[in-house]
Amino acid sequence: MMIDNTDQAEQELSPKIFLRYCDLIYDVAGIKLGAQKESLLKARVSKRMRALGMNCFEEYLSHIENDTSGTEIVELLNAISTNVTYFFRERAHFDVLGETLTKLYNAGQTSIRIWSAACSSGEEPYTMAIMVRESLPESADVKILATDISTKVLQRAKSGIFDYKSMEKMPDKYMSKYFTRITEADAVKYQASDSLRKLITFSRINLAKPPFAMRGPFDVVFCRNVMIYFDNEVRRGLLSEIERLLNPKGLLMVGHAESLSGMLSNMKSIRPSIYVK
Repeated sequence: MMIDNTDQAEQELSPKIFLRYCDLIYDVAGIKLGAQKESLLKARVSKRMRALGMNCFEEYLSHIENDTSGTEIVELLNAISTNVTYFFRERAHFDVLGETLTKLYNAGQTSIRIWSAACSSGEEPYTMAIMVRESLPESADVKILATDISTKVLQRAKSGIFDYKSMEKMPDKYMSKYFTRITEADAVKYQASDSLRKLITFSRINLAKPPFAMRGPFDVVFCRNVMIYFDNEVRRGLLSEIERLLNPKGLLMVGHAESLSGMLSNMKSIRPSIYVK
């Protein structure tokens, strides 16, 4: 008789062990998991446990805690992360970005720096790169920093390869101008051009653990749809660090569902989900 390790593993996730996972994930990444996320944690962690030949949640938790290399906690965060994104998501932000780039360049600013703070699989920073190319001459000194806590999605983002689903909202003129159709693993995908890729630098950053190892200053920061996973203490720490890294008159874009009321000391709202320092 065969034993279904998934069912066995699920039976072994006691409330006490689930809370230990929640505490660990919060301490490391600032992500607050409530009781409603128990099923998600079970399913995602069970898959990772099977890859390691384990069928006990407590055993895997001990494995993470005893891993001095820090590799396995990254694997855990990769496993539980949900990355839903697409090109030109919340289009108004990119329209404002294009306007801002033109304004800064026309005012004589010699370098422009942009940060995609939770870049996921790369659709956001590559959309930024399209706006740079559409708004400014190729000789303009513009750099985009794209960061995420997940090494898995950063690897995907660096490849610059996307499926059509993530590109459905992209205007056809940009599709033909900046992407090449390729076949990968018998599937049709799209490769970003070198003109976009050379604008972006990818790096792993844990947004819950400021200060960050970068100098800035940035002219525009996108930090969208990530703070919903943080509690107010972690949000305040992150926002304080973003304020520090922003240029005077720099812009912060957040997700439309994210309210920052009372958390920004040196910034004011100029449009829904857009703030200026």
